[in-house]
Amino acid sequence: MITGELRSKVDKIWETFWTGGISNPLEVIEQFTYLLFIKGLDDKETISENESSFLSLEFQGLFSSDKQHLRWNKFKDFEAGEMYKVMQEEVFPFIKNLHGDEASAYAKYMGDAIFKIPTPLMLSKIVDGINNMDMEGKDTKGDLYEYLLSKVSTAGTNGQFRTPRHIIDMMVKLMKPTPEDIIVDPAAGSAGFLVSAQQYLRDNHADLFLVQGLKEHFNNNMFYGFDMDRTMLRIGAMNMMLHGVDNPNIEYKDSLSEVNIDKEKFTLVLANPPFKGSLDYEAVSADLLKLTKTKKTELLFLALFLRTLKNGGRGASIVPDGVLFGSTGGHKSIRQEIIDNHKLEAIISMPSGVFKPYAGVSTAIMIFTKTNGGGTDKVWFYDMKADGYSLDDKRNPIGNNDITDIIERFSNLDKEAYRKRTEQSFFVPVEEIRDNGYDLSINKYKEIEYEEVVYDAPSVILEKIKDLEEEIVEGLQELERMIEGKLC
Repeated sequence: MITGELRSKVDKIWETFWTGGISNPLEVIEQFTYLLFIKGLDDKETISENESSFLSLEFQGLFSSDKQHLRWNKFKDFEAGEMYKVMQEEVFPFIKNLHGDEASAYAKYMGDAIFKIPTPLMLSKIVDGINNMDMEGKDTKGDLYEYLLSKVSTAGTNGQFRTPRHIIDMMVKLMKPTPEDIIVDPAAGSAGFLVSAQQYLRDNHADLFLVQGLKEHFNNNMFYGFDMDRTMLRIGAMNMMLHGVDNPNIEYKDSLSEVNIDKEKFTLVLANPPFKGSLDYEAVSADLLKLTKTKKTELLFLALFLRTLKNGGRGASIVPDGVLFGSTGGHKSIRQEIIDNHKLEAIISMPSGVFKPYAGVSTAIMIFTKTNGGGTDKVWFYDMKADGYSLDDKRNPIGNNDITDIIERFSNLDKEAYRKRTEQSFFVPVEEIRDNGYDLSINKYKEIEYEEVVYDAPSVILEKIKDLEEEIVEGLQELERMIEGKLC
């Protein structure tokens, strides 16, 4: 989360929107994001210019010689009236038509974007505010989106609370995306998982950009994100484009409906799907109901992952704790399906404060591989106790953090075989899980060591109390003598 000075600056800009007449939080986020995007384009252009100059290469940027006044670093210094005219008549149409391919995610969701800032003075104040924000940190943009979205009054009521950036990054590092992967988030929101996945590939597989086929795959066919909120789709498309993915497949789609016909298409799913939804059977794809007869979205999304993954495809999803131990037929059937017909690899139990202040739900990360032939022999459990932040609504940074340990242990599971149930991580044989009705809650298997506390005998305690009483009486008598001496 953003804190301190940056948070204060964001709050001040938000107040400028609010007092200027834009009171719908989603509209504020949209307009805020457009301006962040415009600034980001100029920042990216400046970096590319400097790199080309350093390497003595010819530079062809987004802004032609006659469009230089549309760059942030130019128009930010214009007088308010001139800035407003340039923004309304030139800059905004420029970004709407930036991506020539009409079938691209960016073109589809920017096509109906509207510039709504009503006055030149308001625009000038907001531009000044954004210009004074330090956004150099690697995670700052993602944290900023998360903070903006926390201001939406409906956030969380339909499962739309944001996944913290450090949890997203942890899941990506656990799954280790490869340059050949086809990655999907069927409840993508602002595309946080996809942004983190592309960054992981840049950090760990930079040579993929030297191979033409892999580079084209990265830019056009690797990343898929679905959502039913057009505002989120716009933000997601801009987010991916700003992070250097030319043509992400960000689409308007109800992932659980019959409209979604994707089957065995992806190799990696990363998701935090909606938890609180409950759908009518008629609205759900029939083949999902075959796996789990339920109206609960968190169970239906697990069935969706199994259908849309290719054989050998991997999944990492955040699930509410109820998925792990729920006793309904729908809960049991989806757990049995994953354990018996595929390969369940890990359950990472997270503390309930991870999603505060947006929600206090207890969650876990479920990691599995689609096999269509079983393969679960034992399941790795980890009891996360700290994620580097306090578990109250403030979520202040603290020293305790299990994330590095989780990644290290999961990457070296061969060293986990002899850990005891009293430790923070351990294996549980699949036979034991079946015997317990496919219950996957960590508390079902974790053992707690109790230290024996030896107390003194009652007679000894009584003697100690008497001794203390005598000391008190002597002290009072001494105090009394001192007072009488002073009075005399």
